[in-house]
Amino acid sequence: MLLNFGRIGTFIGHKGAVWQARLSSDASFAATGSADFSAKIWDTHTGECLHTLTHAHIVRAVAFPSQPRPQLVATGGFEKKLRIFDLSRSSANNSASSSPTSVDGNSPPSPTPGIEIGPGVHGGNIKSVIWSTNLNILITAADDKFVRWWDIRSRSVAAMYELEGIPGTCELDSISSNPSLSVAAGKSAYFFSGTQPGQLLKKITTSKDIAAVALHTESRKLVTGGGGDTWVRVYDFDDGSELEVHKGHHGPIWTVSFSPDGKLYATGSEDGTVKLWKFGSDPYGLWR
Repeated sequence: MLLNFGRIGTFIGHKGAVWQARLSSDASFAATGSADFSAKIWDTHTGECLHTLTHAHIVRAVAFPSQPRPQLVATGGFEKKLRIFDLSRSSANNSASSSPTSVDGNSPPSPTPGIEIGPGVHGGNIKSVIWSTNLNILITAADDKFVRWWDIRSRSVAAMYELEGIPGTCELDSISSNPSLSVAAGKSAYFFSGTQPGQLLKKITTSKDIAAVALHTESRKLVTGGGGDTWVRVYDFDDGSELEVHKGHHGPIWTVSFSPDGKLYATGSEDGTVKLWKFGSDPYGLWR
């Protein structure tokens, strides 16, 4: 069942396409990564831009640690660099009133200082950055087809896994007490331990390209979207069988995510819409 909701606010400040947006665990902050060569940190209650972190190229991914009002943020993108920024330092506090990043051929502002983790290791653009439940571990998925687990303390790779295709989404299950990492690549969905770096739990291969995947651990079902069609598919986690197919989008589906209570999931599409779907047969609010 498809649900419809209205927009409640807009954050204004980027000068280019926004590639990713993430909320902190307490929803007090939002982070966005953009084609304007910057990442921005926003106050979700007021819409104020608190920090602008300038980069030398497109910022494709952002991540907060799972903490209330976090003071750290990690970024990755077309520079092929994983960085951590300390938001409590004045050097990272470039407000929205600072000079905008130029992407029209003029010299952009100097990149904001940050701590680079594993310089020179990534062989492709960084598509995703995930902060593990172990706050000393950061996870990246890149166009070089590798998922890497980074130990922040040593700034080195703790584990790595080579995928069979360029990764799509890479997300940590946030609705389970025993979280897992879900990665889409090619026609497969990969599921890794959320606590043991590099430990593959299961790989499910389908007949369709998978650009996005989200796992509902308790029901042992996964939801996928693809770049090759407009349908949302639900699979059984145990045997990989296709259980449901949902129509509604008019373009490729690039992202899928469950709500914190696991009763809804959202899909984002190239058709310019985000759709919310009721998961399971139980009533949800006014929807039966």
